[in-house]
Amino acid sequence: MHRARLDDMTPRDLYAVLALRVEVFVVEQECAYPELDGLDLEAEHWWSRAAGGELTACLRVLAEPDGTTRIGRVVSAPGFRGTGAGAALFGAALSSTTGPVVLGAQVRSQGFYERFGFAVSGPGYDEDGIPHVPMLRSATADAQAAGGSSGA
Repeated sequence: MHRARLDDMTPRDLYAVLALRVEVFVVEQECAYPELDGLDLEAEHWWSRAAGGELTACLRVLAEPDGTTRIGRVVSAPGFRGTGAGAALFGAALSSTTGPVVLGAQVRSQGFYERFGFAVSGPGYDEDGIPHVPMLRSATADAQAAGGSSGA
């Protein structure tokens, strides 16, 4: 697993992360939206690679103005879905955070996030034609998971 701020990423790693996000979010999910939204400049980027060097998954972590942490742009490479690569990366990134964590989940991925202690925190919404829900993992859930009370 790798993590770095944008300025510390190699051009090849940055290219691979952006290419995967465009492949899935823009092309596969057919959502024309501004993938380069400026937030990558402030984010900590996480990514993982298979033994052969292929990018398996990536995400970004942002500090919100209210003190919460936001995890976003969570994506697994099509050829690595179902292998646990995305869950391993997400779990590692989550374990590096403290306090409440928020995210906007595609409804079809809601169960994935619930496995990590997230709960729906507001009404659903449409983002680029895909149903989403806001989700929150409270600081209490964080402390419980750290104490070993989770079933994972």
